[in-house]
Amino acid sequence: MRETKQGQARIEPATLSASFWPVEANVSLIRGVILALVGTVLLAISAKVQVPFYPVPLTMQTFVVLVLGAAYGPALGAATIALYLAEGLFLNAPVFAGSTAGLAYLASPTIGYLLAYLPAATFVGFLARRGWDRSPVSAILMMAGGAAIILVTGFVWLGHVIGAERALVVGVYPFLPGDLLKLLLAAATLPLAWKLVRR
Repeated sequence: MRETKQGQARIEPATLSASFWPVEANVSLIRGVILALVGTVLLAISAKVQVPFYPVPLTMQTFVVLVLGAAYGPALGAATIALYLAEGLFLNAPVFAGSTAGLAYLASPTIGYLLAYLPAATFVGFLARRGWDRSPVSAILMMAGGAAIILVTGFVWLGHVIGAERALVVGVYPFLPGDLLKLLLAAATLPLAWKLVRR
């Protein structure tokens, strides 16, 4: 809560999206649908764009997942991820990183990482609504928790398919440097966004 120039208390929005587009009863559904659709477009783009990095190229998808969770909050963040998954799995839309779409993607060894986006975004959104995205220290802890959910869930399924030792080699170790970079970027972006909002 902040004080305005007139001395009246001003309640700070719970999420970044609410600060840019306040929740109003008469447009709440329309607002939610628009923001969710925008989120799925960002997720699809981030899945396709690769950034050169060592030892493996980066996609910015986990970055977008975690930032959307924080910016949207747990309910809208989860709904956005669920819509994105539905677009790829049930509508055969080419929104995932590979060329495969539709229910066939459920047979992919990496499906665990993809399905983990839902609890990861919900977790991050839950903490963000409680102010964890306002400072760099709490933001990095929040983002680390969300990234861990994705990495551990994906590893467990991949390990089930190809064995734990090989899953570590191909599905965990190569991605740690990039995940750390994305985590730091997300943790820096959110507090900066709040500072801009408060101005």
